[in-house]
Amino acid sequence: MDTTAKIEGSVAAGFPSPAEQYEEPPLDLNAYLVKRPAATYFLRVAGDSMNGAGIFDGDLIVVDRSLEPADGDIAVASVDGEFTVKRFRSRGREVWLEPANPAYPAIRFSGARTLEIFGRVTAAIHKL
Repeated sequence: MDTTAKIEGSVAAGFPSPAEQYEEPPLDLNAYLVKRPAATYFLRVAGDSMNGAGIFDGDLIVVDRSLEPADGDIAVASVDGEFTVKRFRSRGREVWLEPANPAYPAIRFSGARTLEIFGRVTAAIHKL
């Protein structure tokens, strides 16, 4: 699949302004979205727990498994063997996963619950 496209210029997202006509180099979506090809994979999102972060049901997310998430990053994780995408949170020794939709509770870790991080989300792709 050819993922290159030509960028025709830019457009103001605020107030309209005269567009300057200039040509940018072709856009390669792989080069733009994937910094570490050997460590990057794409997943399709199911559900609405991350809507507040701009990640919607049916979106594709770009995940870099070579990046450890820091507090506030969005990560793909396995919780007790089930996969999820949530905001990674850590304060001191406490770690939890936080949805971006108030209809869902945070996932806190204590006792026998297991958490395994499978990478940091670096981009989300959705159709309008």
